[in-house]
Amino acid sequence: MSTVEANVRPDYDAELQKIADYVLGYRIESDEAWNTARLCLMDTLGCGLLALRFPECTKHLGPLVEGTVVPHGARVPGTSFRLDPVKAAWDIGAIVRWLDYNDTWLAAEWGHPSDNLGAILAVADHLSQKRVAQGEAPLTMRDVLEAMIMAHEIQGVLALENSFNRVGLDHVVLVKVASTAVAARMLGADREQLLSALSHAWVDGQSLRTYRHAPNAGSRKSWAAGDATSRAVRLADIALRGEMGVPGALSAPQWGFYDVLFSHTNRDLATKPEGERRFRFQCDFGSYVMENILFKLSFPAEFHAQTACEAAVTLHPEVKGRIDEIERVVITTHESAIRIISKEGDLANPADRDHCLQYMTAVPLILGELTAEHYEDDFHAAHPEIDALRAKMEVVEEPRYTHDYLDPDKRSIANAIQVFFTDGTSTDQVAVEYPIGHRRRREEGIPVLEAKFRCNLETRFPRSRSEKILALCQDAQRLQMTPVHRFMDLLVI
Repeated sequence: MSTVEANVRPDYDAELQKIADYVLGYRIESDEAWNTARLCLMDTLGCGLLALRFPECTKHLGPLVEGTVVPHGARVPGTSFRLDPVKAAWDIGAIVRWLDYNDTWLAAEWGHPSDNLGAILAVADHLSQKRVAQGEAPLTMRDVLEAMIMAHEIQGVLALENSFNRVGLDHVVLVKVASTAVAARMLGADREQLLSALSHAWVDGQSLRTYRHAPNAGSRKSWAAGDATSRAVRLADIALRGEMGVPGALSAPQWGFYDVLFSHTNRDLATKPEGERRFRFQCDFGSYVMENILFKLSFPAEFHAQTACEAAVTLHPEVKGRIDEIERVVITTHESAIRIISKEGDLANPADRDHCLQYMTAVPLILGELTAEHYEDDFHAAHPEIDALRAKMEVVEEPRYTHDYLDPDKRSIANAIQVFFTDGTSTDQVAVEYPIGHRRRREEGIPVLEAKFRCNLETRFPRSRSEKILALCQDAQRLQMTPVHRFMDLLVI
């Protein structure tokens, strides 16, 4: 006996409305959020400029059709490209993420909220130029910083209580959703258009995490976020053209995101009544994420290993003359690091190495530093002692580290290292619970961040222009008042 479902179109899912109302109505009053966004802009741009030194990155950049001319085209920092906003978002997002050196957010889900700058900067640069050409006021860098705070908040708050990695989905789904929301707002979307755009972001087939994990880890993880920001700009544009939305994108029985991609493989949700199979929100949207964002200031390494790298650098003077005498190295860490980046065996490529806890510990133990070049194939082939030391490593979980990692008042990312020698002696255990890029070490970290930005600028620009860009970015008021297209003028060659 067949049944016929009532074809009653629902209202938009409450989660979509929550995001839309935040983006359209929230006013950011936190001075800390504004200032941290400025620091985040500097750090993110610097990471993108540094990535331009690597051909595997730059081969992806530029127009899809050579010679394409785009009126008021968005610029890609550090290049001469002038592209449509969709491809520009792809390129900016790719260079930002390529070296795994931009900011990080760690919770039930992980991610890098500054990935959203790909969409934000591409749309803002294009709109600013277009408005000036039409005799209107341009967008300013304050608009960019505001969009960054909001994108950070959407991605980060969704990540606090909802683990996409546990069901095999990649965190770039949150980049796409956050970028879609702020891009649509910048383009002038009303509430209905913004809801439509968000619904399509969830309806899109979501990315698997396959390319982030052994034995399939590869360079897609370096451009996946750029791809997500690009898609976000496209979806925002589609919505602004009047395309209808999908109101039950998340909650539709059998066909919605929850039932197809989330609830049925998430045991916590699958056992709940249908009405409760929804994302959990630890807090309302505000500016919490930007205020608490984590910066990678010393090492281009997956963030769960940042404190391990710090500990290894501390131990380097004590072990550098005794590498051959090492019997074992014990890395004490938290559960997420074990699940995500603890690897044994061969490492196939740079993307594999910069997501290996043991590799990222071995290099600074041996050399006293860790740079992007240390992941490259030529370097790895020339230093067999790295893999020899990896083979002597033991990784163990400290329950307190795992607990404090998830504690919203702490959000530590702790690692400890102790080296044991064949003669029975050992080093002290060196523990680092909060990396230098943590909010708790913000005052200590700001000079390091500015020095990192200066160095990255000078990989692409003459010192005089580098100093001009740095001085502008250090002047919060002047930066906010600067038209976006004038700011971008400083960043192209």
